[in-house]
Amino acid sequence: MPRRVMTGEVVSDKGDKTVVVKVERTFLHPVMKKTVRRSKRYQAHDEANAFKEGDKVEIRECPPKSKMKRWEVVGRVSV
Repeated sequence: MPRRVMTGEVVSDKGDKTVVVKVERTFLHPVMKKTVRRSKRYQAHDEANAFKEGDKVEIRECPPKSKMKRWEVVGRVSV
């Protein structure tokens, strides 16, 4: 089964080997027919502590690293 891959922005890098990535998605509201933005925060594994707050990164699903970490950072996304 393929691993899910998402793109988002690092909002916190305070944890050791962990970054918090905010992923935004847009969808059409079924009743109002208006575009709605929703965001979710994912804790991702960053082995080298290479990513800082404000970086655009790509994360992918992985086996659990800890209680909250089910994602790992793949790399930077060029803007």
